[in-house]
Amino acid sequence: MDHLGGVVSGQRPGRMRDRRGRGPRGPIALPGPLSPGSVPVHRSTRATFDLLVGDVIAALEPHFAVEPDHVEIVVEEAPLLPPEWTDDVPLSVVSAGAGGSRVVLFRIPITQRCAGRDELEDLVWTVVLDRLSELWHISPDHLDPRPH
Repeated sequence: MDHLGGVVSGQRPGRMRDRRGRGPRGPIALPGPLSPGSVPVHRSTRATFDLLVGDVIAALEPHFAVEPDHVEIVVEEAPLLPPEWTDDVPLSVVSAGAGGSRVVLFRIPITQRCAGRDELEDLVWTVVLDRLSELWHISPDHLDPRPH
């Protein structure tokens, strides 16, 4: 090394990697703001579930505006259950607080009971409508804005 003044010359061991286009697993394959419209946007299952719940709540907005009781709908991954729990895992729970009621939807138990997107959408609608009808003392059929 001393005779080259600290400069290494010659071939380096190992393979050279081309960093310009990483191929199907790199940045070229990921959709972004400049991707064409034909490239699907990837969403995690959590984000997809949250969007579905948001769509259900948006469709029920007229009821939220009319009902006097404030209700908050939140999504959590799964309920915390004691080790000795033997019943089915709940899909949702309702808790009452000083500021109103809270409906908690559990994403993992709901998604695991569904085979596809349509089943998931139907189950989310059913769970939300059942919980709101329980809180507001209205029939789920009366709350449901979807055509029958």
